[in-house]
Amino acid sequence: HTWFLSIIQDEFRTGKIDLDSTMRLLEKFQMPFDFTHVKHVFRKTVDKRKTHTITIEDFRAIYRSIVHRHEFQELFRVYAPERKILTATELIEFLRKEQYQTEDCETTALEIILKYEPIEEVRKRRQLSFEGFIRYMSSEECSILKNDHRTIYQDMNHPLCDYFISSSHNTYLISDQLIGPSDLWGYTSALLKGCRCLEIDCWDGSDNEPVVYHGHTLTSKITFNSVIQVIDKYAFVVSDYPLVLSLENHCSPKQQEVMADYLESILGDKLLTSTIGGTEVTQLPSPEALKFKILVKNKKVGTIEESMLRRELDSHGETGEISDCEYLSDEDETDDKAPIYPKSGAVKRKIEYKPPATPRKKTKMKKIKIAIPLSDLVIYTKSQKFVSFEHSLINQKCYENNSIGETRARRFVKHAAKEFVSHTSRFITRIYPKGTRTNSSNYNPQEFWNVGCQMVALNFQTLGVQMELQNGKFLDNGGCGYILKPEFLRNQNSTFSPYNVGRYSKPMSLSIKLISGHQLPPSNLSKTNKADPLVQIEIYGVPEDQAKKKSSVVKSNALSPRWDETFSFAIQVPELALIRFCVQDEISLVANEFLGQYTLPLLSLNKG
Repeated sequence: HTWFLSIIQDEFRTGKIDLDSTMRLLEKFQMPFDFTHVKHVFRKTVDKRKTHTITIEDFRAIYRSIVHRHEFQELFRVYAPERKILTATELIEFLRKEQYQTEDCETTALEIILKYEPIEEVRKRRQLSFEGFIRYMSSEECSILKNDHRTIYQDMNHPLCDYFISSSHNTYLISDQLIGPSDLWGYTSALLKGCRCLEIDCWDGSDNEPVVYHGHTLTSKITFNSVIQVIDKYAFVVSDYPLVLSLENHCSPKQQEVMADYLESILGDKLLTSTIGGTEVTQLPSPEALKFKILVKNKKVGTIEESMLRRELDSHGETGEISDCEYLSDEDETDDKAPIYPKSGAVKRKIEYKPPATPRKKTKMKKIKIAIPLSDLVIYTKSQKFVSFEHSLINQKCYENNSIGETRARRFVKHAAKEFVSHTSRFITRIYPKGTRTNSSNYNPQEFWNVGCQMVALNFQTLGVQMELQNGKFLDNGGCGYILKPEFLRNQNSTFSPYNVGRYSKPMSLSIKLISGHQLPPSNLSKTNKADPLVQIEIYGVPEDQAKKKSSVVKSNALSPRWDETFSFAIQVPELALIRFCVQDEISLVANEFLGQYTLPLLSLNKG
């Protein structure tokens, strides 16, 4: 009581306090309070008396109704019968039985008491009051995400192709793909979310200044220079590991040189301009070896060895040519970049690219001119046209990467999953959304992670389940944007297929008890703080692990709904599985409204 009074008594010197003062005072307790819920509980208290202020006793009642959750009280009483405190011994028993902790329980118990017990005399006696217990139970330590997965814990010394890499598509767009704005915020925001592969669409601009925008559309333009300045500023704020700039290059050789100059002058030492160690590259370097480095992904003239020999020479004004064979019905790059508006002429017509139904056949060799200064900045991430898995196996070098459109990639997943896994165990493979997704919608990234694709590029500006899976997957390993692929997706002799996991299965049974919710967002239909919440638990992974289970609906309670329901799942390939919790408000028998979500890798789930 004295602890509680010592915090609040100054506020009540004048007798009573209003809603704003109540909110300010609650913040002193360093607990999460939702304004909507506090406002509602406050109103219920004052409405009885037709005033706008509350007494010190009212405040205590409001505090208790929000903070002293029944489910915490029930749990606390099991370990502290008849008493107001947990001794260190009782806390240790709680850690063993409820939190499944097996080692260092004594140390952990002491750390919990010293960190979370707010009442000094209880803390001095090395005990935990109910107030301390609440604070521990509401802390990060009791988060469903394993504590050690919040930091980098994986081996970062494997070659780059052994990792899933957080990747963004058309990073400069913050809305749709046709008429929306291009904005530097697209880059800042993706980097702050831990993204490690950004896309930059470059076109010739006026006054020899290359610009970035979605070509042949009405999206606005930003200068290449300003994009590189922003990248320089935010590249390593969230992660120390290498950042790849995937250039979609439509510039003339003259403006490509300008791009090369900007990359070198703005990024300075951060830009990787030569190989690490020897010039002969037989294996990609690791994220660890490339820390704080920015890599350019673009088409390249010749080999790394040749560009290393040119390093000391001035190659300004020099260009090289690349022959690129185009396939008529290959939607790999043609479909995605088909002009959505005609380039010239005021004829009003919609141009649609429909791939012919004929089998893939070679049509023409396309010559692409590349400025040597830009080409020489491409070291470990050389863009290489994808022909076939067989062709790559025979001809492709380890530093050559492929980009494959989602439609074609999906066909491979369906009809050639083992070959796809074999390919991604050797070469970095980037998947990108099909060109018809003009509203910036996303595909489900899980099906491409299942076959080991490293760079599964999504439209970061578009919220939804797909981006939620991306965010959930990359929570792992400290949110650094690199996640070590499971061994069966790294091993070049693997015969893994997501459709027939066979000997690669490590079955796991998962049991989740859904206990309660607390301070959930109220329904849009509610004038107070009510909702009719239900929880859907979803598993994403290989096809046979996909599952969805729903809780019952708790009527008109968003402050403290109780479910006490248990759900069980059998998982075959836990290494690839994600679990998503989605809370919805039942607004009618046929419709639910989204309230909130949280996704994380199955193997990052904390027990207890």
